Amino acid sequence: MERWRRGRLRVLAVVLGVLGVQLSWLVAPAYACGCGAMVPTGARQISVAEEQSVLRWDGRQEQIVMRLTVNGDAERAAWIMPVPHRASVRLGDAAVFDELAGAIAPVYRDRYHFWPQNDDWPLTTGGDTADDAPAAGAAPGVGVVGRQRLGPFDVARLTATDPGALDAWLRGHGFTFPARLKSALQPYVDRHWEYVAVRLAPQSAGTALHGALDPLHLTFASDGPVYPMRLSRLARTPQALGLYVLAAHRMEPRTAIGGDRPKVVFAGRLTAPKSPLAGLTAGTPYLTALTQEFPRPSAISGDHVLRRTAADTPYQQVIYVDRLRKVAGIPAWLLTIGGTLAVAATAAAVFAVRRSRRSRLPAALAGYPTSTGHGKAEGA
Repeated sequence: MERWRRGRLRVLAVVLGVLGVQLSWLVAPAYACGCGAMVPTGARQISVAEEQSVLRWDGRQEQIVMRLTVNGDAERAAWIMPVPHRASVRLGDAAVFDELAGAIAPVYRDRYHFWPQNDDWPLTTGGDTADDAPAAGAAPGVGVVGRQRLGPFDVARLTATDPGALDAWLRGHGFTFPARLKSALQPYVDRHWEYVAVRLAPQSAGTALHGALDPLHLTFASDGPVYPMRLSRLARTPQALGLYVLAAHRMEPRTAIGGDRPKVVFAGRLTAPKSPLAGLTAGTPYLTALTQEFPRPSAISGDHVLRRTAADTPYQQVIYVDRLRKVAGIPAWLLTIGGTLAVAATAAAVFAVRRSRRSRLPAALAGYPTSTGHGKAEGA
């Protein structure tokens, strides 16, 4: 009996241990998105369900328009993005992403097949076919360029010469980040980058952050097109990046920076874009749309530095719709097989008739005498 009780306790301990591990994964916050670090306040949860970013580079200045779609129960969250030079920040226009999505939409083309497939009669399976406030005081080592309120965003633009001082200022002003962020910021401090720190809070109290947030539009000088990604190594879960690049020519990342190979989903010049996209494409009409997966965020080794490709080769996804070839609404295979059978049946009938006629002709002639020649027979 005692042994049985001990066995039950041991099993219960194992079950509780497994549940504890699972719960720790469930409450773990998403510490990063593809463009910077993001954490919720308190014991809340938040995750970036989708991230869309537009990077425009005209040879001297870079603009990034970014829209995040978030899930979770957090009422507040914080996010930070390093930039190589001083940035101005304003709200973006969500219509930009709608127009870009239409521009890169795949082309649908019909592809015909002769023999029936799964969804063609008679093989039909029956299944479906198929989103300015005053600047606060700064601690030593941190400079506050400006502080402003933009929709649901409290935005602080900062400089820093010490990652520890930057971390302390952020914590002291309500921007709570994981302890690991301090070491992750060191490479940017060494290169004298600046920072855009954002607190996200819904305008209605007691409302959780959920769905597509208002886009943010950042503008800063740049020696070359760069998309900050290093802080995404803090993420706990696999990351995905979707990036629209507007430039004078087709662009590509120099390296994969620790993720899967970037994929091009569209490349080409935009013609007569509508407002507000028209303002972004003036002088930079070539659009390159990229996607990339990061199965192990800890392997992210740096930021995406973009370069011009050897040629401005256009590319657009083509989705083929398989259709059964028909003639006057009738499947071609059925007409072909039916016609072949009809021809074969006709040929067989003709052969049978001719053979029947040949067999009846000798029988009809059997009752008539035959002669071997003309003239008289001579006697002996």
